[in-house]
Amino acid sequence: MLERLESSERFASYGRVVRVVGLVLEATGLEVGLGALCRITSHSRDHSVLAEVVGFHERGVLLMPLGEMDGLHPGSIVQPLGRTFGVDVGPALLGRVLNGLGHPIDGKGKLDVIDRVPLSAEPPNPLERQTIDAPMETGVRTIDGLLTIGKGQRVGIFAGSGVGKSTMLGMIARQAKADVNVIALLGERGREVRDFLDNALGEEGLARSVVIVATGDQAALVRARGALVATAIAEYFRDQGKQVLLMVDSVTRVAMAWREIGLATGEPPTTKGYPPSVFAALPRLLERAGNGAVGGITGIYTVLVDGDDFNEPVADAARSILDGHIVLTRKLAAQNHYPSIDVLESKSRVKDHIINSAQRQAGNALLRLEAAYREKEDLIMVGAYQRGSDPYVDAAIIYRERVLQFLQQRPDEITRFGDTYTALLQIAEAIETSVGKRS
Repeated sequence: MLERLESSERFASYGRVVRVVGLVLEATGLEVGLGALCRITSHSRDHSVLAEVVGFHERGVLLMPLGEMDGLHPGSIVQPLGRTFGVDVGPALLGRVLNGLGHPIDGKGKLDVIDRVPLSAEPPNPLERQTIDAPMETGVRTIDGLLTIGKGQRVGIFAGSGVGKSTMLGMIARQAKADVNVIALLGERGREVRDFLDNALGEEGLARSVVIVATGDQAALVRARGALVATAIAEYFRDQGKQVLLMVDSVTRVAMAWREIGLATGEPPTTKGYPPSVFAALPRLLERAGNGAVGGITGIYTVLVDGDDFNEPVADAARSILDGHIVLTRKLAAQNHYPSIDVLESKSRVKDHIINSAQRQAGNALLRLEAAYREKEDLIMVGAYQRGSDPYVDAAIIYRERVLQFLQQRPDEITRFGDTYTALLQIAEAIETSVGKRS
């Protein structure tokens, strides 16, 4: 008799929606934990939506839907699904486009997966991480020559809107020497997503990439989960011994989604309306990238600066966590200087550990020349600069076109690391000769 009772089907537990305020539903009659998935169904059963438990209080639990709430009403049935978020993984993910929940949206059929992993994971043990000792070739001359990124480094691209960051991401995705690209387009406009896939990434780039898309019109929870889905997929390939390039565009829109969730669940707003949980979640997300015991994740995260304010809260927090920052400026973009990288404001914190002394000296010479030109640029433009007063400014004027040819690059222009290295050394040699003659 006892065995029959144990093997019999248990009663399913249900709750009821009692309140909806803004983005949050309140339900009673449930015994579930944070992160649990539930299905909310109307009485007529003609509409249902998935939701996640994001909080609770003495009266019940708080849920946020993953879709539209139209058609739900007081008393709608809430059914716990007995699981939390996870993502299906496997080699068949390559070449596929997924939504923010990890489901395919490219019309290529179901995923042929071999495992399912949770969205949340602990970062690798710091003592088990491999050291960053080799450069990651990006195919962008300015980055490879002056701001060299290492395999396993995490770097931010800080930019305002419309200065070419998506185009540069596409260049890197097509040309970078990585085994796998994982690209998350979060909070973007739908038109930009298709444009990125067709033009910036292309068929060649997509073939070795996994793309996760959550457009700006989707629920905050979907946009926030998109970053975790991308990171979990990158971790899967890293654990297979692969060198993974993880690109998230943009961290700022993920933080905005976290802000929506936090404020909706009653957190107090702090700096610029961001609740404290945003600044706790940011390092947890970014620290998951990097080298592991067998493979590595090189993380490139775009940070959309509000009003070109590079010291706004999310940008400031991200800069303090990441291993480097690449700054794109509107001034350079307005001059049709692409990629619009400000080499004097940008920095790679591991560069000096992964390049040789010849490249270091050549890079420093070019940067010094650029700094000298910027300092006297107004005088040069109005013809008030006196030749011979500064040998570096003189050299900067002479070699201005050559320096700009190095710093500027067409999106379809392919440059290998060796060619970049040679071009940089040739410019530095010419600068040294010119300065030596004038000093």
